[in-house]
Amino acid sequence: MRALPSAPVEKVIVTYKSQAAEAGSNTAAKSDTAEKAAKTGEKLSFERRLAGGGALVDLGDSASKQDVTEVMAAFRADPSVASVEPDIRAYAMAVTPNDTDYAKQWDLFEPTGGMNVPAAWDKTTGSGVTVAVIDTGYATHSDLATNVVSGYDFISTSADARDGNGRDADAKDEGDWNATDNECGTGSKASNSSWHGTHVAGTIGAVTNNTKGIAGIAYNAKIQPVRVLGKCGGSSSDIADAITWASGGSVPGVPANATPAKVINLSLGGASATCPSVYQNAINGAVSRGTTVVVAAGNSNANASGFTPANCANVINVASTSREGNRSYYSNFGSIVDVAAPGGETRRATDTPGTVTTPENGIYSTLNSGATTQSAENFKPYQGTSMAAPHIAGLAALLKSAKTSLTPAEIETAIKTNARPLPGTCTGGCGTGIADTAKTVNAVTTTTPPGTVFTNATDVTIVDNATVSSSITVSGRTGNAPAALKVGVDIRHTWRGDLVVDLVAPDGTVRNLKASSSSDSADNVLTTYTVDASSEVANGTWKLQVRDVASGDTGYINSWSLTF
Repeated sequence: MRALPSAPVEKVIVTYKSQAAEAGSNTAAKSDTAEKAAKTGEKLSFERRLAGGGALVDLGDSASKQDVTEVMAAFRADPSVASVEPDIRAYAMAVTPNDTDYAKQWDLFEPTGGMNVPAAWDKTTGSGVTVAVIDTGYATHSDLATNVVSGYDFISTSADARDGNGRDADAKDEGDWNATDNECGTGSKASNSSWHGTHVAGTIGAVTNNTKGIAGIAYNAKIQPVRVLGKCGGSSSDIADAITWASGGSVPGVPANATPAKVINLSLGGASATCPSVYQNAINGAVSRGTTVVVAAGNSNANASGFTPANCANVINVASTSREGNRSYYSNFGSIVDVAAPGGETRRATDTPGTVTTPENGIYSTLNSGATTQSAENFKPYQGTSMAAPHIAGLAALLKSAKTSLTPAEIETAIKTNARPLPGTCTGGCGTGIADTAKTVNAVTTTTPPGTVFTNATDVTIVDNATVSSSITVSGRTGNAPAALKVGVDIRHTWRGDLVVDLVAPDGTVRNLKASSSSDSADNVLTTYTVDASSEVANGTWKLQVRDVASGDTGYINSWSLTF
């Protein structure tokens, strides 16, 4: 913690009783200020009336504490004064953390490649949210320990788990080393333990302002380690059950999760042209329970559509960017990528694979020094979309903490909408850009004032097998229409599946709001659509166009509206 600076009081706020002349008259307040100046011998001046009705009185920049005390006493002694208080100073609370290695975390704060995290900490630090890290488990670390809650070990095969049994309640990382080449299949290489889950967890929720180590993005969130990766990786059946359990779902033979996660991080994946149903069903269940699922795009410098669970629906698919704001040379890409985040580059693309030539450009986080089994805790830089995903999981936790009503879909939309363009390059597609933490948090916590509503309530008969329209002329706006233009529709019809509904912009651009459906026999279209109309000039004539594609049912446009 840091002590706040001691600033002198230069002004006081005087609130007069409602019946006093000074309560409503600036002239009277100025006169009273002059009287108090004469009485105390201080140079007082009435500065302005505040929105709440109080009078701001300036004492000048040379007033001592004794001077302030005398002035306030003079006002308090006046029977027409209800209260007097000092005009105290406030300070931004998003101060630089005192964690000793914070300077190495360029990914949090640097304007080029960072994610603008510190500016969000005034509003949210992740309190009340649990983030499940479905990964290799947890290697004990003092810069994480107080934020870790009980997890579970879902590795069902004893040999892969290396703990002498199958599934159990101990999420300890037993190490994922391979002793020899080809041990995990043809082409696999011998390697030391990665302690991967602990590195991911540190990015999300390392303990912060504890004068050691690093700062976590959502440092007051809780981390739930869920172990699915052991020797030679992990199975989709175990991972799917882990997703279900972490989000509060029921898994046969496994006790219920006492602290279900509202965010799941999946920094894992394998090659697959499609998303396996076992993954998709688990993800859909998690999302239905209100849990946001974040997935790494993959590290093969290829289209993410060929890797899973990155190619599953209902996830936030994350590509990796470098310190310079380019797509990391290894990162997967493609149209299914939703957003990018810092994943770092501990070497250049042309450097020898396996070397670490630019450690300062990696993602620095919590780790363990053991080559096979756990040894002493430490910190090291890693690179990968595995490092990018927890940045987004941390942001999701900040958002959920700041506004608990947010759904996974709303969290995803907020992150994507408020991302900034990559300052560098991304061949192949990196989603909507690099996530901007502060901008996204501000967007979900700022109440948007009601927009200007334009309405047409004139009935328009809908004729079978024909197209009709209703027009609204928008004027008095500047620039383009909003990216979230609200289109309110009230159509009365006895078989709404017959209807195709479009919004036609002033320049003739058609945006489909509703398709026809032979199986939708319900009455009426009563809803509000959200349309990205930011490419259209706001002013002009907009049309709601309705086409009836069948015979036998009738109706009319009752009314519709545009909210700018």
